[in-house]
Amino acid sequence: MIVLFWIMALVLFALATRVGRHFGVIPIVSQLLLATFGLPLLMFFWIEPQWQLSGAALVAPAWLKNLYSLSFALLLGHILSDVIDLRLDRQSLKIALPSFCIPFTCGLATAVWLLPPQPWISSLAVGLLFAITAIPVLYLYLRHIQYPPAATRRLVQTAILIDLTCWTLFAIAQGSLHLSSLLLPLAAACLPLLLRLLRLRQPLLHSVCFFALLVVAEHFKLNALIVGIGYLLCMAALKVPLVLPLPVIWLSHVQTYIAIPLILTFGIVQINVHAALTSLGWVQLTALLLLPIISKLLGNWLGLGWAGASFEGASRWRESILLNIRGLSEIVFLNLLLQQQLISPALYFALMVMGLIATLLPALAGMHRTRLNIAVPARSSSANS
Repeated sequence: MIVLFWIMALVLFALATRVGRHFGVIPIVSQLLLATFGLPLLMFFWIEPQWQLSGAALVAPAWLKNLYSLSFALLLGHILSDVIDLRLDRQSLKIALPSFCIPFTCGLATAVWLLPPQPWISSLAVGLLFAITAIPVLYLYLRHIQYPPAATRRLVQTAILIDLTCWTLFAIAQGSLHLSSLLLPLAAACLPLLLRLLRLRQPLLHSVCFFALLVVAEHFKLNALIVGIGYLLCMAALKVPLVLPLPVIWLSHVQTYIAIPLILTFGIVQINVHAALTSLGWVQLTALLLLPIISKLLGNWLGLGWAGASFEGASRWRESILLNIRGLSEIVFLNLLLQQQLISPALYFALMVMGLIATLLPALAGMHRTRLNIAVPARSSSANS
């Protein structure tokens, strides 16, 4: 029955993706809709009463945990792989500073004053979840609406800076709790330096080791963030390019139809949604749904004003909404925190809904259509201000 459930879940996600594409919705939005609303209803009305299967039983098999480790490593590696292509740009940095600092501060204040008492690292994680931007989904949106290449590059670089800050701060915070949990991942992250000493410079070898180490780190509950970030920074310093483990088209299919559905389902089925929501008061729930979006929009707005327009006719409001996209990065971060019991199921579900709303905002604001009417000159003086 457990195998049947997971086959059914993957089929449902595939159908949701196909239906969403028919209506012009990108896959991650369709999958978030199904995970946030469809799966809890399926668990409540059918799986638990009819099949007598709890969420804990559905995620218990060892083969499933191994598959989850592979999927987690693939998605985390894909997100962190943008670090190796990072090109520091002053305008992107101007946008990223308030875009990170304002929602992060708001998240910390919310965790301390509105949520039940929790460890300091959990409060830090809430602040980071308020600030994070989804690099892959942002890029997909910008490509879908055919946004100008230079403006796309600036927004994506901003998202990379924000995400790198979030992942790095959390990795350091985790490592500071237990020195051994910091030293071993750091040693693993230095593998590219050892390979260079051994005169093994093949990019494919470095890349295979990168993804293999992420799988091992997740499986043995080591700090996969420190491994991933440190490893890629070493590769960047050695000027070794990252090679994806599969051809791009295969990787896209594996992510869309296996990895993302598995990670979403793995998190959602373990939550009693009714109990989770009743454990939060209406003030807390409203704050978790609205404050991350409002504070992030404010930070984006201030940062974009500081950096100046990327091209003549650029909409500061539109770009503020685009930088508020959460999507894949927030999903992976939420699952990481839930697995380590650093956030409650109620907080997980509330922030999952918030991430869905934030990711849907560009479409609700009319940015789901291709070829936005944007006049782009060859060079804009305001972009260099």
